[in-house]
Amino acid sequence: MSSKNTIMDKPPRPSKTNVFLNYKIWLSGLTGNGLIEDETFGLMEKIVEKGTLKAAADEAGMSYRKAWGKIKSAEETLGYALLDKHRGGKDGGNSSLTPSAFKLLEAYRALQQQFDDSVEQAFNTFKESLKKTADEK
Repeated sequence: MSSKNTIMDKPPRPSKTNVFLNYKIWLSGLTGNGLIEDETFGLMEKIVEKGTLKAAADEAGMSYRKAWGKIKSAEETLGYALLDKHRGGKDGGNSSLTPSAFKLLEAYRALQQQFDDSVEQAFNTFKESLKKTADEK
């Protein structure tokens, strides 16, 4: 896994007028339940980096219980496991993403990049429209 920044790490895109465009994407079930947001994907990335859900939760500034709840909710929404957990032992337990979770994370990163590119292009078009309107005055 690369150490590519997530959307949470990205600063707003500056403009000449100090107007910024912010947006969020998330996944949910058909009824809108079971949100899988940037925070959940960020947690998954931290699990890869840190090797445990506890360390990932600490790094993300959330309780273990909240982190576990986010993972379980995502698993219920998706219908498959995201984590392989190994309890205790001589060196303590660890957590790793399942192959399906790695595919999900990779696909989400690609989707996020496509959104970033499309939104940037749309926002540039929007700013040009505003500029043309201002120039006509």
